[in-house]
Amino acid sequence: MMPFTTGQFLDVFAAYNRAVYPMQFVLVLMASVAIYLSFRRSDESSRFVSAILAFFWLWMGVVYHGLFFAKINEAAFLYGAFFVGQSIILLHAGFLREQLSFHFRRSTSCVAGAMLILYALTIYPLLGRFLGHTYPHSPTFGLPCPTTIFTFGILLWTDKRIPWYVLPIPFVWSLIGFPAAVSLGIREDLALPIAGLVTVLIVAHSRTQKVTNFS
Repeated sequence: MMPFTTGQFLDVFAAYNRAVYPMQFVLVLMASVAIYLSFRRSDESSRFVSAILAFFWLWMGVVYHGLFFAKINEAAFLYGAFFVGQSIILLHAGFLREQLSFHFRRSTSCVAGAMLILYALTIYPLLGRFLGHTYPHSPTFGLPCPTTIFTFGILLWTDKRIPWYVLPIPFVWSLIGFPAAVSLGIREDLALPIAGLVTVLIVAHSRTQKVTNFS
């Protein structure tokens, strides 16, 4: 059972959206830059994509969870700490160690990733509006659920083996978000656990194939 009502939850979105405006557009622009850079196969581009993802998770951890969601749910401080941790993980894996190489190509994983990205940036807000979640009482890009779906999508564009420690926090969040979506009526978030499961399965299958080919 949630420690807050649906109305309180939507009011947090409204308070956040009013306070950070027009940052929502900046975040979408940053996501667009990450997509563009993923079509340029270079180590420098991949490092910038990793840095953008890391900023998203830092933003969600500090700004959304720490400054807004914590007002109605004390667990938000714990969530925020994990989100900041994910930001550090992405910086470590993708920016410092260059273990994440983003390159869109013709493959099942990239097509799946593109579908998740499309959902996060366009279908998600349109579906939310159709379901009656109008601005400012709506989860905009930069908030955890659509941004986590976007993260899964971009990670599926990597052409290197994703380090095992990059996925656990987003995947666990995708599971946490599912009961919230059901009980609070944010039905556009129902795609979150699907995105997490699809990503983990594709990554696991890719690892299995590489091990088999190596053998």
